[in-house]
Amino acid sequence: MSANDRATGQPNTPQDSQDPKDSAFLRACRREPVPHTPVWFMRQAGRSLPEYRKVREGIAMLDSCMRPDLVTEITLQPVRRHGVDAAIYFSDIVVPLKAIGIDLDIKPGVGPVVESPIRTRADLERLRPLEPGDVDYVTEAVRLLTRELGGTPLIGFAGAPFTLASYLVEGGPSRNHEHTKALMYGDPELWAALLDRLAEITAVFLKVQIEAGASAVQLFDSWAGALSPSDYRRSVLPASVKVFDAVAGYGVPRIHFGVGTGELLGAMGEAGADVVGADWRVPMDEAARRVGPGKAVQGNLDPAVLFAPREAVEVQARRVLDAARGLEGHIFNLGHGVLPDTDPDALTRLVSYVHEQTAGQQGS
Repeated sequence: MSANDRATGQPNTPQDSQDPKDSAFLRACRREPVPHTPVWFMRQAGRSLPEYRKVREGIAMLDSCMRPDLVTEITLQPVRRHGVDAAIYFSDIVVPLKAIGIDLDIKPGVGPVVESPIRTRADLERLRPLEPGDVDYVTEAVRLLTRELGGTPLIGFAGAPFTLASYLVEGGPSRNHEHTKALMYGDPELWAALLDRLAEITAVFLKVQIEAGASAVQLFDSWAGALSPSDYRRSVLPASVKVFDAVAGYGVPRIHFGVGTGELLGAMGEAGADVVGADWRVPMDEAARRVGPGKAVQGNLDPAVLFAPREAVEVQARRVLDAARGLEGHIFNLGHGVLPDTDPDALTRLVSYVHEQTAGQQGS
């Protein structure tokens, strides 16, 4: 029985066969006809689920990312509860940096904090290459998950070079990215070397997940929206291209997503991903136009909508579906991650609504 079966209690349908390649999610990634619009949520295995909070109680975030049994349970929780069409590997974007010895921690209510920021050429030498053995717990967790998930695809997870660089240079989360931009503008050679090294680390981290059984991968460029299109093309795009090129030979769908990146969608569409995600600020049809032909699109309900009454949520979800109607490949998602105080039942109802509204609409 697949995880979806356990969630719904229903027998397998054709799209939920034991081969993830037949799933609605992977079919949408390939821009093939689908039995319904597939749904998954960023940060779906997270703070909104009481079962997540219970299993994480007393365990630090980075420690939880390094325990295969815990990663497996947390990744499965939203698949069981919500009946989503894909699981996203539970991790954090700084896991590969921690694995190579960077002194950092994830502080509750703050986020990743780096003890000694990287801002000089000497600092760069602290970023040694990532070896698969550094993250053997990832390999074990992915293998456990693919056995449990059956026909439900598992999406691999990594932070993009720019976002990782921003954390490393700033020393933690930042609103203005002043140190990051100062380095990018002031020493473009060092900046390029930093992003190139991070691209290599990220590529290995994704390869580990794919080789262990992940059916797709998503590159999160959470902070790319802080850049102008020209800065993105000149100073960030080459590193993202390097990551996507490094995993192209595996043949699994590659997804690219950033927050506040409406003005960057065209450039992001050139990075090499098969699917480009849009946040809620740009309608799906306009996002697809900006991304360009030959790509599937993902998104893009405002996460805050889920705090409204059920009828209002459905109205807004319908708007997303209407904007995506006729596009070649649409994956329903939020325009960012699930907010911590979201009612889990609202997510479950949203999955059902999207499935019901799009059932039988080929390519909806």
